[in-house]
Amino acid sequence: MNIKRRGLMFILSSPSGAGKTSIAQALLKQDSHLRNSISVTTRPKRPSEIDGKDYFFINENKFKEMLDNCELLEHAEVFGHFYGTPKEFVFEQLEMGFDVIFDIDWQGTQQIAQLAPNDLVTVFILPPDLPTLYERLKNRAQDDEETISTRMNEAASEISHWPEYHYVIVNQDFEKSLAQIAAILTAERTRRKRLIGLAEFVNQFR
Repeated sequence: MNIKRRGLMFILSSPSGAGKTSIAQALLKQDSHLRNSISVTTRPKRPSEIDGKDYFFINENKFKEMLDNCELLEHAEVFGHFYGTPKEFVFEQLEMGFDVIFDIDWQGTQQIAQLAPNDLVTVFILPPDLPTLYERLKNRAQDDEETISTRMNEAASEISHWPEYHYVIVNQDFEKSLAQIAAILTAERTRRKRLIGLAEFVNQFR
């Protein structure tokens, strides 16, 4: 028997290059009860990205309009560009019992934690060391050397927020990290407070 439950917001954060996006994409492929939260952003689209799948790419005027209309669950400025999560889609999925995965930074995580702490599970992903982080940024070939340098300079600041998260994973081995994060998601889905159909189910045993 399936016990009805409310979905959760599953946030993955890390410094750029530590693996949050790759892990999020892998989880989405293997888990049919997981939905992707697609952010809006004002940054330019990278060659490998698809509008409406990776991000919704908009200009700053449109972003400001969404912000003024309270359409965003969270928003942040990162490396001179704005990012935000459209609110309506996320809450619709939670009500239907689906979980929504977020690939966002600590600023967005703090905002969602203030708005909906009971629906939230957060994981911070650390690189094994800074040289490995640099190599991952370089090997993904998405940014020029100046941008990579900027991301490396920001990494220490971003990593300093690790104590604010429920779970912390060191991404030394991708498959191991993926398995650990999938296990966290499975465990959090069975928390009593999320099983809104549990009392009805238990009553049959009286």
